[in-house]
Amino acid sequence: MSYLVLIKMLSLLSFLFSSKPQAEQPGHGPGSAHYSHQEVHFQDFADEADGYWLFEPRAPRPDSAHLIVFSHGYGAYNPMIYGRWIRHLVQKGNIVIYPRYQKNLISPSPDKFADNVAKAIRDAIQELQNGDHVKPILDDLILVGHSYGGVVSADLAVNFTSYGIPQPAGVMLCAPGTGFLNGGRLDSYEGMPADLKLVIVAAGDDHVVGDEFAKLVFETAIHTPKRNLIYHFEDESEDRKIRAKHNECYALDKTFDSGSRNITALRSFRWNRLDEVDYYCYWKLLDALIDCTRAGKNCEYVFGNTPEQRYMGEWSEEKPVKPLEVVLPE
Repeated sequence: MSYLVLIKMLSLLSFLFSSKPQAEQPGHGPGSAHYSHQEVHFQDFADEADGYWLFEPRAPRPDSAHLIVFSHGYGAYNPMIYGRWIRHLVQKGNIVIYPRYQKNLISPSPDKFADNVAKAIRDAIQELQNGDHVKPILDDLILVGHSYGGVVSADLAVNFTSYGIPQPAGVMLCAPGTGFLNGGRLDSYEGMPADLKLVIVAAGDDHVVGDEFAKLVFETAIHTPKRNLIYHFEDESEDRKIRAKHNECYALDKTFDSGSRNITALRSFRWNRLDEVDYYCYWKLLDALIDCTRAGKNCEYVFGNTPEQRYMGEWSEEKPVKPLEVVLPE
């Protein structure tokens, strides 16, 4: 089968899959479609492995905005793969830095990933401060990482000083782990700051990395009391099913396609669906983490094992979607 035929087949399957009944994005609160900006300005500074893509809010263009660093999973260095989630964050009024950190699937080695992400952050901040950009607010930096990007984000949260980046105020790790690889992992995450707000999300049916690394971070970040470990699960109604696998936070947006077509990019076409796992798990929790960290608002949506935190939407008024499971520090 030719490469072109494969792409066409994946696109067709994506269309057919997305034509099934879909969840509605909530109209208010964390995860909602309440946006303060209508457009996203997208720039490519990612020629090298330590490069990055930059996303800024427009329409209207603010004078300044807070920063989010979004670290992708292994091989997912095409920002298209998480594009709808990135668009959501930017239209909420954030600047998003999306580090590349890999040249390709085999280079560099995983123990170099965090160095590349840190350089991308430093370079992006310099570009934002000196160029024709929305100016970055360096307080209350948020780090979010999926899969191997979660491992990188956890390392940065411990060693931010040596990496020369601002101290993060909030971190969200999404299905974090390394699989059979070990590069970039720390033995313990007790060095995370005491005032950091940490959310770790594990997928209940993750056969790629499982929850071993998620539990390692949660159990060893003992000096960071504001931390929750959260699980989401598979569930279904009569006409639709939501999954709890490793790549549920993929959210395809071809507007941000870098042109890369490795196996990870091809896989993303199969996961091109927005549903309750996006709106009420990943998007809701990150929005609430941002609000809680920056303004002390919506903390009940992200911490404390509350009904608001566990809520995953409803199949109908009589049947709620299976709620999130929350583990609190002892």
